[in-house]
Order: sequence, then structure tokens, then C-alpha cells
Amino acid sequence: MISIETRIGLLKKIHLFHGFSEDNLKDIAERFSEAEYAEGETIFEQGGKADGFFLIFKGKVNIVRRKDGRDQTLAYLVNNDYFGEMALFSRRPRSATVKALLPTTVLVLSLENFDELIKKNSHLKANLNVTIQSRTLARKLQFKWLRPSEVVYFLARKHSILLYQVMVAPVLILLLPVGLAVLSLLTDAVTPAAVAVIVLVLDIGWAGWRALDWSNDYYVVTNERVVWLEKVVGIYDSRQEAPLSTVLSVSVETDAWGRIMDYGNVVVRTFVGQIPFNYVPQPAQAARVIEEYWDRTKQVAVSTEKDAMKNAIRTRLGLPPVGQTSAPTTTAPTTASKPAPKARSVFLKALGASTLKLRYEVGDTVIYRKHWVVLLRQTWQPAALLLLLIVFWISHMVSAAFDPARAIFTWTEAGLNVDTIFLTLPFLMIPFAIWLGWQTVDWSNDIFQVTPDQIIDIDRKPFGGEERRAAQLESILSTQYKREGILSNIFNFGTVYITVGGTQLAFEDVMDPATVQSDIDRRRMARTAKTNEAKVASERDRMAEWLAAYHMNADEYRRDYENKKKNG
Repeated sequence: MISIETRIGLLKKIHLFHGFSEDNLKDIAERFSEAEYAEGETIFEQGGKADGFFLIFKGKVNIVRRKDGRDQTLAYLVNNDYFGEMALFSRRPRSATVKALLPTTVLVLSLENFDELIKKNSHLKANLNVTIQSRTLARKLQFKWLRPSEVVYFLARKHSILLYQVMVAPVLILLLPVGLAVLSLLTDAVTPAAVAVIVLVLDIGWAGWRALDWSNDYYVVTNERVVWLEKVVGIYDSRQEAPLSTVLSVSVETDAWGRIMDYGNVVVRTFVGQIPFNYVPQPAQAARVIEEYWDRTKQVAVSTEKDAMKNAIRTRLGLPPVGQTSAPTTTAPTTASKPAPKARSVFLKALGASTLKLRYEVGDTVIYRKHWVVLLRQTWQPAALLLLLIVFWISHMVSAAFDPARAIFTWTEAGLNVDTIFLTLPFLMIPFAIWLGWQTVDWSNDIFQVTPDQIIDIDRKPFGGEERRAAQLESILSTQYKREGILSNIFNFGTVYITVGGTQLAFEDVMDPATVQSDIDRRRMARTAKTNEAKVASERDRMAEWLAAYHMNADEYRRDYENKKKNG
């Protein structure tokens, strides 16, 4: 049975109950009942009646929605997470199925108690509204860059007041076509009416573009990172993010009008600057969500470190680690042997089969090149001139074939004569062909690499020098990508910025920068985890040596201490 004091401590960690008095928290804690579910057991099913609000005390659950005959995983929730509030608010059947992935203990608040608390506590209702809006929007958008284990806890656009502000100008411009329409009616003229229609169409398009622009900016908080998505349709696309572990502080900035309309700026400061959530609705609740999961990240890190140390000590003393009945056995991972490369593949590799690839892998290294649009920018001039010469050369030969007076080859008493243009044009093509080849090789030589432990930016000139910039994956503090300009949005290329200490590396003009950023982040997280494991192992060995030394000499220390007491 979970005690009331333990329940109160749990409620204090959750942003929903921030600012509640001890008496209120005690009243809420007493209203919860307790339920346990075995691994694989269903807590409630999609389409079922909504009869309770669930708070996870211990365990892990999976939220799955069945749609179009397929199961879609919406989220994995763990200790201190909650679920079931959306159906209670909307008075609709359950929108998803929840199953326990581990033996799970939950605190359950009945529908009657839930309704009563909502009526008595306006702050609780406001906090739940933030969660419901976030989860609803997250299910609708389904960001592809989220990792499988990543859960969206907060998601919002800028406040609607910003939408109203940007729509002022298009609304005022509507007066112009209205005036022109009135003028056309009064004067029975066609021109004002035609101009009115043109202005109206342009104004509607402008208003639609502004509304779409407002709707494309998002602020996201997950269980792993803080993200700011900014997009201007057809011109600009950026995702700026930072892991929760790099957050230093969270603050809220509002003015008088913002306090009235309940919007403001939430500023998340990290090691390398800040991520602003500008004009976000309900900024106080948003800040508390960020703070809650920031604190949770720190607590998980401390808990993980303690558990690792405890198991390290037990292992050194010959005891099984906690949660295991015997010493764990490790087996080397088996790697399927790769078939020998075919002769054709070797031949293509020798010819430079990867020269025009934008992304390819060599062993554990992922290699990116700049987009083909950049190649076209660099090569269109020599390619166009070379093509022009080739077309002229071919047309000259074709015309000579149908005109005996302009034969390419003629025999005279002096010998064989060759047409000057036919003979000269190939030599004129040579410098343009070299120029084209030079630019292609120069484009191909600008490569960006992500290895298991580094990111590398290589800029190599053909037959010239090479500039190489590298950084360790664990040194990365934040990443951001941008797509600027119409072409970059149409062809989906942009620049990924990687902040490392006081410097910044840029993977310029790479295809699908969002995926490149995700590749870097996945490699960084894997490298960080590996580094942390190595640190834990080192600390474990050192602590084990101390304990072993103490154990071996404990009797001697005890005898010396007792002798000192007798003689002293």
C-alpha cells in the first residue's frame, strides 16, 4: 500500500499540482485508489468507457491506437507520467489502448473525483488543458524526427494573438477591393471591378500565407530535449534543439498585455545560449513542464549512477547485481560475414562509383555531400558552354553531310584537307571540359563524415590543399538545421549547424538536413552512452579495489584499534 506521504511526494513532482498547498495535496492524494497490472496486461482498451485518471507510480506502459487496421504506438510512459485525462475531458470513449510493458503500479482517480477536483481547482484544469492540447497536436502532426522512445510532453504554437496581429494588414487591404467594387457599380466601369478581383485574390493569398506561416512554428518539449521548430513556407526551415541535460535555467517573461491574454516568452538557457519560446500561450504552465522534465533528467542520471555503483560493488564482492539471481553472462555479438564484393562492384568503386552519391556508408562511417543543386550552380557555366560547342560541332557536321561544297574531308593535289571548324572545335572544348571536371571534383571533394566517435568536415581542392575540421561526438552541445530559399525547400537541402564548445561546424547544403541532424544526434547519444559506461566501469573498478583492500585488512585494522584502546 502506497502511503499518503509517498503519494504527496509524487504529486509534488508533477507540474499538474504545482503551487498546491499541503492540505490540498493531502486531499487529492487520499482520493486516489491503487491498482497493479502484470506485464502485458491491458489497463484499458480503445473504445472503452472513460472512468478514471491514471498516474504511474512504478512501471512502464505503452499507448497504442488502432487506425485503418494497423496498430500505431503513440507513446511509452514511465514513472510520474499520467494518462487517461483526454477522454475524461471530452466525455468520449477511450481513443487508445494502454498496456503495461512491465509490472506496473498506478494511482487511479475516479471520474467523480476527477470532476470534483477540476471544479474546485482552476489551476489544475488549466494545467491539464496544456497537456491535452499538446497531446492532441502531437498525435495530429506525428513528427518524423522523434525517436521511438521519445515522448512529447509539451507542444504549442505561438499564441493566437500573433495570428490576429499579422492578419491586420490583409484585413485593412480588403477595403481597397470593396472601394473599387463600389466605384465600379457607381460608374458602371469594368476596369475598377477587374482590379478589385485581382487585389482580392492577391490579398486572400497573402492572408492564407501569413496564417500558414503562423501555424508552422512549434515549441516542443520531450523527455529528451527542448526543440524550437521555425518554418517560412518555401523560404526557411529550421529546427533548433538542446538536450534537457544541457539546460541551465528556465524563465518566463511577460508584459501587461501578455498577462491579460495569458501569453509570454519562456526562455530556456543552455550551455551554448538560449532557446526562446516566444509568445507561447500559458507560459507559466509551459515553464513548469520544462522544469519538471529537466529535474527528472537530473534525477534519472543520479539514480542511474547510484545503481551502477551499487552493482559494481556487489560484483566485486562476488554477489549478483541487484535484479539478477546470478552473475550476468556476456556473449560477443555475432556479425554476419559480408559476401565478397563482386567484380562489377570493385570495378565501379575503382571508377569512383560514389562520386555523385549524396549519402553513402563506408563501414561505420556515414558520408554526406552537398546537394546536386550546388553541383549545378558550380557547373552550369562550363556545362552550358561545352554543350553549346558540341551542338555547334554536330550541326556543322550534319550540314556538311548534306552540302557537298562544305565537305569535312577533301582531297586535293596537295593532299588531304580537313575542315578548320571541325578540327578546331574539339580543341576549344578541352578547357571547358577540364573546367567542368574541375568543378565536379571540387564539389565531390567537399564531404561531411559522421563516424562512431567524430564529426568531420573535409574541404579538399583538386590537386590542392585540404582543410579538415573534426570534433568528438560527446563534445557536441547543440545542433540546428536551416533551409533558406525557395530552391532549398523545393529540393529539401540545407545546412546543419553543430555547436562544439566555442566553435561551430557546418554541414553545408546537405540533402534532407533534418535527417542528417537526427543521424548526428543518434550517433552522439550512442557515443555519450558508451563514454558514460566507460566512466562507470572505471569508477566501479576503483571502488571495488578500495573495498577489496578494506576487506582483506579489516581484521588487522580491528586488532590494531583494540590494542590501541587497551594501551591507551
